Amino acid sequence: MRGKYLLLACICLSVITNTEAQHTKSVKITDLEKTIAESNTPLIINFWATYCIPCIAEMPAFEKLAAKYKNKGVKLLFVSLDMQDDYPAKVDSFIKKRKIQNPTVWLDETNADYFCPKVDPKWSGAIPATLFIHTKKNYRRFFEKEFSEEELEKEIMAILR
Repeated sequence: MRGKYLLLACICLSVITNTEAQHTKSVKITDLEKTIAESNTPLIINFWATYCIPCIAEMPAFEKLAAKYKNKGVKLLFVSLDMQDDYPAKVDSFIKKRKIQNPTVWLDETNADYFCPKVDPKWSGAIPATLFIHTKKNYRRFFEKEFSEEELEKEIMAILR
């Protein structure tokens, strides 16, 4: 009997630990602007949501290439644009299920007319959307589209030049 309780306690502790480890931080657009301004290395910011099929389709390529170019200083940040009702449970569950390795945050903003122009003046709010930035080299490109692995690698090579 004691063994059952010990096993149950271990399972509960494991679930609690895994849940806490998967918590996605909430940020405001001003936090994101600060991250961009303070970045000294090539930074890729991908805007996505759990309900966006093209977003989900391109994530493995982002993960793969971020790992491949990590030694070149490339950093990747996933920014979830999921609805407030889906944060944190659905977002955290998605990250855990898909085994997302790169940092992920949830953008706590409801007014796209306010936050979209702060990312890029031409952003309509459509996702997936990706910002490539290298402050030291005055490099900044924004795309409102789904990337193939080949297109993404080409863009990473451009940011590294």
